[in-house]
Amino acid sequence: QVQLRESGGGLVQPGGSLRLSCEASVSILVLKSMGWYRQAPGEQRELVAGITSGNVITYADSVKGRFTISRDNAKNTLSLQMNSLKPEDTAVYYCNAKRTGIAGSVRDYWGQGTQVTVSS
Repeated sequence: QVQLRESGGGLVQPGGSLRLSCEASVSILVLKSMGWYRQAPGEQRELVAGITSGNVITYADSVKGRFTISRDNAKNTLSLQMNSLKPEDTAVYYCNAKRTGIAGSVRDYWGQGTQVTVSS
């Protein structure tokens, strides 16, 4: 089992910044990958940024150049630095972890989500 606890959401004005953090209950070194997803009302959940165990990083086109994902292996923490926020970034942000099981299957784990609202 992997438990994920997010923090750092809130209300920010357009152009502002927020930093999201996700603390894992296990060493993140055992995880296949971690990432941040978001879901706006009426929309499907989408990948915002991800990082693999080999430190391969992926960003959604909509956040490239504005968001930065990083991991702290010592603190078992995943972070998302969000700059130049736009109203369309408003969503519930979820931390995700993927872990490979003994049989080779990959299981997803999710945090409870944290609300990010960008509004003036």
